[in-house]
Amino acid sequence: MYGSVPTVPKRIDDYRPIVGDQRIDEILDLARSLKGARVLNVNATAFGGGVAELLSTLVPLMKDMGIEADWQVIRGSDEFFNVTKAIHNTLQGMYVPWTHEMREIWLRYNALNAELFDADYDFVIIHDPQPAGILYLLTQQLGTRPAGKWIWRCHIDLTNAQLDVWDFLRPYVELYDAAIFTLQGYVKSDLKMPMVAIAPPAIDPLSPKNSDISRETVEEILRRYGVDSNRPILLQVSRFDPWKDPMGVIDAYRLVKREFPAVQLVLIASMASDDPEGWSYYERTVRRAGEDYDIHILSNLNGVGNIEVNAFQRAADVVIQKSLREGFGLVVSEALWKGRPVVAGNVGGIPLQVINGRTGFLVSDVPGCATKCIELLKHPGESAIMGKAGREHVRQNFLSTSYLRRYLMLFQDLSRGPGEKGDVISDASRGAPGEADRAEQGNDGGAFPNPCEQSWSRRVSPLRR
Repeated sequence: MYGSVPTVPKRIDDYRPIVGDQRIDEILDLARSLKGARVLNVNATAFGGGVAELLSTLVPLMKDMGIEADWQVIRGSDEFFNVTKAIHNTLQGMYVPWTHEMREIWLRYNALNAELFDADYDFVIIHDPQPAGILYLLTQQLGTRPAGKWIWRCHIDLTNAQLDVWDFLRPYVELYDAAIFTLQGYVKSDLKMPMVAIAPPAIDPLSPKNSDISRETVEEILRRYGVDSNRPILLQVSRFDPWKDPMGVIDAYRLVKREFPAVQLVLIASMASDDPEGWSYYERTVRRAGEDYDIHILSNLNGVGNIEVNAFQRAADVVIQKSLREGFGLVVSEALWKGRPVVAGNVGGIPLQVINGRTGFLVSDVPGCATKCIELLKHPGESAIMGKAGREHVRQNFLSTSYLRRYLMLFQDLSRGPGEKGDVISDASRGAPGEADRAEQGNDGGAFPNPCEQSWSRRVSPLRR
């Protein structure tokens, strides 16, 4: 195989004070019948981006409950990751010429990774387009379908996917036993699958990025990177790519600075191994910042890790997520969990998290972003109220225990097989959802609508073999 990614051990019982005994006991009950099951997650990178963060919690929590969970990263080179980045962009709505050479590169590296696949699992979760061809190519190499149930987890908004790229990818995806999407709206109408599950991502409240840290630690970290904790701070944490619009954030900051001359902007990114395009947008962002010493552009290359991100999120007066496209945007939930108001693009999964006017503001352009940042800086009391509401919203809906629960439900449903008790049947042509998934409930549960309702959909159309 490819080599397992090491993870830090976690205990499900440690989450009881946050989500309550009832939810933890329910998760343990779901996991009981899955004890000993072999589960493999496969993705393209061990660090940088939301998928790696999700797996760094999901995998050790499964292990804690007796599931033999593993996480491995595929092999690839720059030519492969350049192609997969282009695929990612086209599936999110950017036009990129799709060539025969690009198809061949994707197939060649998927075949290479299929050849390295040398073990059997009960459940295999393949994340995103990069390794999506492994199931087909492994079946071709073996002469028979490999063991276990295979799941494709799509973290991308496919709403405006480039047609020729999606038409190329879809037949490989339709070989899987199930697919998981972030939102029902991301499921393409022409996708024929036996089962579709909806599972918005979630944050780990006990991870170094999200656990409580002292004010002294926050201020020491800010001093280390030359940021003044006594002056207003705007922050965006995201990759450098066209969909996160870092240059638009700089433009919005400059509008804010006209009214708040002391304001500072901090842009933090994690430079991931599967994102060669990130370097280009990093350079463009640096050029846009120019010699403005109140703009701080930081990354893991400057030693900025999870604790540092935690500190900057807690110190920020306003957190920005000015996405133009967004699958979900875990950094929004991270900021809300820390009680910070968020000004964010009204796209993708962000509106699930930012309830406009209640946990932050949704915007669609640079002037709107600047206006809402100014409003929050002028009214710190309003910011505090929004921050408190945002933390409760995340506690009820977007913590890792909820995400884990949905995976365990899917494993159980796949184990039962079509038509057995517990299956949820729905109209394939409409992609109509079935069983509603309950929200994480806090001590005063029910204060917020559950954005994850209608999370299961069993498709009755046959699986293509």
